[in-house]
Amino acid sequence: MKAIQHLTIISITLIATIMNSQELNLKIFRAEADSFHVASVIIEGEKEAVLIDAQFTLANAYRVLANLKEGGKSLKTIYISHGDPDYYFGLEVITQAFPDAIVYATEQTVKHIKHTYQKKLSVWGPKLGSNGTKNVTIPRIIEGSSIELEGKKIEIRGLEGKSAKRSYLWIPSLKAIVGGVNVYNNLHLWIADAGSTQERNDWINILTEMEKLQPKTVIPAHALTDENNTIEAITFSKKYLQAYQATDAKTKNSEELIDSMKALYPNAQLDIALQLGAKVAKGEMKW
Repeated sequence: MKAIQHLTIISITLIATIMNSQELNLKIFRAEADSFHVASVIIEGEKEAVLIDAQFTLANAYRVLANLKEGGKSLKTIYISHGDPDYYFGLEVITQAFPDAIVYATEQTVKHIKHTYQKKLSVWGPKLGSNGTKNVTIPRIIEGSSIELEGKKIEIRGLEGKSAKRSYLWIPSLKAIVGGVNVYNNLHLWIADAGSTQERNDWINILTEMEKLQPKTVIPAHALTDENNTIEAITFSKKYLQAYQATDAKTKNSEELIDSMKALYPNAQLDIALQLGAKVAKGEMKW
């Protein structure tokens, strides 16, 4: 009888261990070029899910919603990692389908959205037409530095100082980074949001911090495909910024800067990012 009881205890303990060690699962939806190749990431547990970023157009938000519905998980939390509209315009669709889900962002991201969303609507509304939101959802300011999903932590990194507008997520149980606006792959980086040399140096520092985590998986916010979601995306972004800094220092105007970066990265896409960023970096345009 004691042996049977002992075996039962072992079995219960083993079941509990298996349940507690249930790995989280990552699902990625990536938009096409007309939405800047932006990613939305669903982090799934056994019964619940967290959504990272909500897409630019309503059509793509509905595609993310379809993925959420197919997964059959309860969506409790949405995290917006950056304050540009390709990260949050689709919230209207997601929050209507999941009214109990709470939308969070860092304090700096919330401030940025509040300060800029009306202008973004006026610019993009006519271009997107019926595919654009009419009702912007303002996230709540997140308290603390992590999100919990079924007992596992999703850490929010880069919360200090001005870099809080460039937050990213670290999932220790998966050794995975959801890189937010910091990480690109095979695209020109959106330099317009980092027009000064110091801002780009701060960006490089964030990428260096990411490298130190030695992630197995890295999901760029902007990439052509998801075929190579590894630390190589961080390396690409960091080397691009370092090349940009060096090229900016030895060119006189945006035209020279653009030509030089195209020569260095002839296969990189998202040309609009290069065009606008160079004009901002050279003081030819305000952003």
